[in-house]
Amino acid sequence: MLKRLLILFVFAFATAGFAEDGLRIAHVDSKLIFDGYKGTKKAQEEYDRQVAKWEQQGNLLQKELAAIKEKLDKQMLMLSDEKKRELEAEYAKKDTELKSFIDRVYGRKGELISENEKVSAPIIQLIRKAVNEIALQEGYDMVVDRATGAVLFWKKDNDLTQKVLDYLNKQ
Repeated sequence: MLKRLLILFVFAFATAGFAEDGLRIAHVDSKLIFDGYKGTKKAQEEYDRQVAKWEQQGNLLQKELAAIKEKLDKQMLMLSDEKKRELEAEYAKKDTELKSFIDRVYGRKGELISENEKVSAPIIQLIRKAVNEIALQEGYDMVVDRATGAVLFWKKDNDLTQKVLDYLNKQ
C-alpha cells in the first residue's frame, strides 16, 4: 500500500511539470476491454473445454477410488489376508494417483494456471498493441490502466476503453 502511494506521489509531481508542456494522459479499463473483447469469449470456451476434461478425469479417478473402498468395506470379512492386502495396496495406489492428478492440474504451478496463461496471454498482447496504436494515433503521451487501482481520478473525455474494444472487435 505504501509503495502504491509513493508511486502515485512521484507520478503526480512528475506529471505536474509536464502539464505545462502539454503532456496528454489517457486511461483505459483493461478488465472491461478483456471482458468485452469477442476473442476473449472464444478463448474462455477453449479454456472451459479443457477444464471440463480435467474435471471428468478427476471424477473418474474419484469413482474408481470409491469403488475400491466400497469393495473393501463390503467384502472385508470374506477376503483372505492376501486379497485384502492387494485391495488395500490398490486403494493406496489409486489414492496417490488422485492426489498426484489434483496437484498436477490444480496445484500452485498446475496445468490449470498454465492453460489460463496460454489462453489469455495472446489477448493481453493484442490489447496492449491496440492501446499503443490508438494512443499514438490520438497523440497521448501516457495511458493509465484503471483496472490496476492506481488511478484516483480520471476524466471521461480521455477514456479510450471503448475505442480499444471497438478496434479489437473489428479485427
